[in-house]
Amino acid sequence: MGKKFQVIVIGGGLFGICTAYFLAKAGQDVLLVEKGFVGAASSGANFGGLRLQGRALEQYPLSLLAQEYWENFEKEFDAPCEYERKGMIYFAHNSKSRDKLFQYASNSRQCGLSIDIWEGDILRKNLPWISDDALVASYSSACAVANPRLATPAIARAFRKLGGTVIENCEIVQIKKTSAGFELASADGQTFSGEILVNAAGGWADRIAESFGENVPLFRAGPPQFVTEPLPYVLQPSVYSIDGDLIIRQISRGNFIFAGYPRTLSNEDGKHTFVPPAKTRNGMQAISRYIPALNNAEIIRVWSGVEAYLPDMLPIVGASETTPGLFHAFGGSGGGFQIGPAVGLCLANMILGRKNQISIEPYAISRFRSAIKASDKLQSEFDGVRPAGVRHKEGSRSV
Repeated sequence: MGKKFQVIVIGGGLFGICTAYFLAKAGQDVLLVEKGFVGAASSGANFGGLRLQGRALEQYPLSLLAQEYWENFEKEFDAPCEYERKGMIYFAHNSKSRDKLFQYASNSRQCGLSIDIWEGDILRKNLPWISDDALVASYSSACAVANPRLATPAIARAFRKLGGTVIENCEIVQIKKTSAGFELASADGQTFSGEILVNAAGGWADRIAESFGENVPLFRAGPPQFVTEPLPYVLQPSVYSIDGDLIIRQISRGNFIFAGYPRTLSNEDGKHTFVPPAKTRNGMQAISRYIPALNNAEIIRVWSGVEAYLPDMLPIVGASETTPGLFHAFGGSGGGFQIGPAVGLCLANMILGRKNQISIEPYAISRFRSAIKASDKLQSEFDGVRPAGVRHKEGSRSV
């Protein structure tokens, strides 16, 4: 058995590396092990949205705390991540979507977020390029974007500067609880020991939790995404159809990045999410419908990620119920990129016995002791998904 660490973090995504960073900042001796490369899975393959609109009410405290770190990213982590606070627009094109947009706006305002509502002439003035069937839009100037390919590796470098240890291409195949903590063995024969273990293994975290007697109805999926050729830079805010069939932003180099629902389940091996050609075509049609000026834009690359989802579309963050010294941070459910820094900070504080300025009780693994209701988002944003242990609301369609 090699060197013993105070904390071992499994998983080099944003939840894991942020937790490791804040622990190291507090003086802890921390090892982070990643089976591939840091930030190469969902933390590096997502849309890059730092969306505040449309969050669940209980998630706003976490989301707003995280936004403070995104706004001060370069100062905190000593590296840029192409953070841009250019705002975000939701738009609706039918009465049902309109009601949903106003509900999102109400939730946001309850939590202190300023939201502008655009209808009629104001909508056409502010969004002259939107299709004629758009009825209403909401705008938040606080929403932002960042480059997911840069963010997690930058935090990993900051973690190393604090004395943290990162081992990549290291798949953990055995974890044993001991009286002194945890002993881990990797596929290539390395062994590690630590007093505390953090399970931040993303789409594979449910398997670690299950090995300690904690079963959660996690499933792996990803949205279809693509990027266009560079075009003149004309669109600053991110633009979301409230129904999710169009999520688009333009980077300063001119490329438009698209994501959209419904998401697709990951492959059986859990390593990849295939993008069905029909979903790319649907995305192209959505762009053509809602933003006719982009009708002839050329697509140059298509991809997806392997993201971890839970039926209530909230992450698990907190202590294990079965195993002292084990902590969980996984299940970002499509919104984990934005909340990552706050997840890491809050979990680090919990591990250190420090008080958090916000409650993370809504994210406790204990909520899965019995079947829970699936969120409306789960039921509307996925194809053919019905994870075990989920109850659906009366009258709702199966997913």
